[in-house]
Amino acid sequence: MADLTGKVALITGAARGQGEAEARLFVERGARVVVADVLDEDAQKLVADVGEDRALAVHLDVSDPAQWSSALDAAKSAFGQVDILVNNAGIYFQGPITETPVERYRKLIEVNQIGVFLGMQTLAPHMAEIGGGAIVNIVSVSSFAPLDLTAAYASTKSALLAMSKAAVGELGPQGIRVNMIHPGGVATEMGAPSGVVPQEYDNAPLGRIGQPREIATVAAFLASEDSSYCSGAEILVDGGWTVGTRNPWTTTR
Repeated sequence: MADLTGKVALITGAARGQGEAEARLFVERGARVVVADVLDEDAQKLVADVGEDRALAVHLDVSDPAQWSSALDAAKSAFGQVDILVNNAGIYFQGPITETPVERYRKLIEVNQIGVFLGMQTLAPHMAEIGGGAIVNIVSVSSFAPLDLTAAYASTKSALLAMSKAAVGELGPQGIRVNMIHPGGVATEMGAPSGVVPQEYDNAPLGRIGQPREIATVAAFLASEDSSYCSGAEILVDGGWTVGTRNPWTTTR
């Protein structure tokens, strides 16, 4: 079990869904967590639930450099330093290329791509000062195995994958590890917005959609000293989806 005792983590998009699961698990494992999100009320509720001595809610629009600086200042003021950055915040869009408004595409770029760039740009100098740190970027299986109607979303995740890989060599000499998680479908507001899991998951190798905590446990591993020699790692957490769905005519597994 990944031990995060004494660590401080800043998690973006942490007020609900997958980010909330990560924040809760990190606190369980001993970390203090900066719950960074634009959903202020949800963030405050989460902090009240896990304990104000263990967590801090910070308003953060990840596309705004000034808000990143303020978030880091708040984290340092409350907890002294930040050892872990989980770039979890992201937004989704599905639609034909020919019908995707350019404004929607730009918003995807600002959050999914620029938001992570700014997170690493802001936190890396601080981590270097304290002797190192761990960055976990939540990418997506869409970065290398995109579905149709997801060109806008998938292209931002593909850019994030390349950015993360480039950061590995740049930040490694400063003691900063950069690793990536590729979630498949996850039962969150983004993965199942109607609350109904698409039937396609019945034919996935594990026969179900993923749960937020299943992503969180991998993030905790990559953030902990258990993965101290891991940098540049890409971990699939998709229930085998990208390997292939089961043959619907097969009656045995």
